[in-house]
Amino acid sequence: MGRREQREQIFKLVFQLEFNDKSEMPEQMKLYLEQEEIQAEKDCAYISEKFVQVQEKLEEIDALINSQTVGWKTERMAKVDLAIIRLAVYEMKYDDSVPTSVAINEAVELAKKFGQDESSSFVNGVLAKLSK
Repeated sequence: MGRREQREQIFKLVFQLEFNDKSEMPEQMKLYLEQEEIQAEKDCAYISEKFVQVQEKLEEIDALINSQTVGWKTERMAKVDLAIIRLAVYEMKYDDSVPTSVAINEAVELAKKFGQDESSSFVNGVLAKLSK
C-alpha cells in the first residue's frame, strides 16, 4: 500500500471522529481496519499510529485552524473538509517526514475525491494560510 492509500485510510478514520466518542475510537479503528481488509501489518501499524497521533493533537490542530479562518470555524465546516484539513495540518505541523507542499497537495486531492465541488478550493485556501 502506498503512502497516498495510507493517507486516505487515515482520513477516513479522522472523519469518524465526528461521529464516535473518543473512547470508542480504538475499537472503531480495529473494526475499520478489519472491514477494509488491510492485510499488511506494516500498513495497519502506520495507519493506526498516524491516526492516534492526529487524535492526540486534535485540540491543538483545531485551535490552529480556527486561528486562521475567518467566518469558518471548525464547527461550521463540512465534516469531510474538516477531516481532510485536520490530517493535513497534522502532517504540516507535526510530521517532519511530510513536506508542507506534499501535505497540501494530498489534501486537495482528497478533497477532489471525497468532497463537494468547492471543497478542493476551500481546503487549499485554509491550508495556504496555515503554511505561512
